[in-house]
Amino acid sequence: MAQDYKIYVEVVAVFKKEGLLLPREIVWEDGRRFSVDKVLDLRPAAAQKAGGQGDRYTILVGGRLSFLFFERSTALEGNNLGRWFVEKRS
Repeated sequence: MAQDYKIYVEVVAVFKKEGLLLPREIVWEDGRRFSVDKVLDLRPAAAQKAGGQGDRYTILVGGRLSFLFFERSTALEGNNLGRWFVEKRS
């Protein structure tokens, strides 16, 4: 039976002057790079398939709809703000 799980990915993102964090490119496990065509929606949400929660970005990549999650760090100190992940089916 197939199971969904988190894949942590490298993301090239920008902070807008208003403080909005926007992904621009996703670097997959094997090094392939995918440009984010457009961010359609951003909201706090749970990863329904793989578990966990954070900010869910509904994005277009290569014309296909996808979800990208930013899981915020709970650390009060340090430079690690959080990690990006996608849901993947095994």
